[in-house]
Amino acid sequence: MSEPVRLIKKYPNRRLYDTKTSAYITLGDVKELVLKYEGFKVLDAKTAEDLTRSILLQIILEEETGGVPLFSCELLSGFIRFYGSASQNMLGRYLENNMRTFIEFQQKLQEQTRNVYGSDASHVQADFWNQFLNFQQPAMQNVMSTYMDQSKKMFQSMQDQLQTQTRSMFTGFPTADKEDK
Repeated sequence: MSEPVRLIKKYPNRRLYDTKTSAYITLGDVKELVLKYEGFKVLDAKTAEDLTRSILLQIILEEETGGVPLFSCELLSGFIRFYGSASQNMLGRYLENNMRTFIEFQQKLQEQTRNVYGSDASHVQADFWNQFLNFQQPAMQNVMSTYMDQSKKMFQSMQDQLQTQTRSMFTGFPTADKEDK
């Protein structure tokens, strides 16, 4: 039987209270829960509103402002442009699936490296990741470029079909093409 989700309450004074340990915690402590893969939920102590996403975004913001950022301005701008568009849900699922795949691959790599090189193989993993990412980036760009080209062609084809169908529906009416002649 799985352990119930850890409940963290956020009070109006912005403090976070861990109901499991009966103590106040910081965003750093919540980050540690994430790193340890511990399930948790952050609720507003007054309204019981789920604030988990908001807290996770705060942690990401802190990580982005300190040290080397993960997200470029161009990437963040792209994310903002997707909000409210028809592709918003598709992008979310795409990113989630790719992150899951990346994490699974990383875990398998770490396990295999430990089996071959022992428990202290972090230097080997770092070298391998650098080599893998140097190879992977051009390959992924090629895949995405092909995908975008195919999507563009499919969209153009759909537009052409709609125009043809619309013209055939209104064949008896004068159109701009006929009036210009």
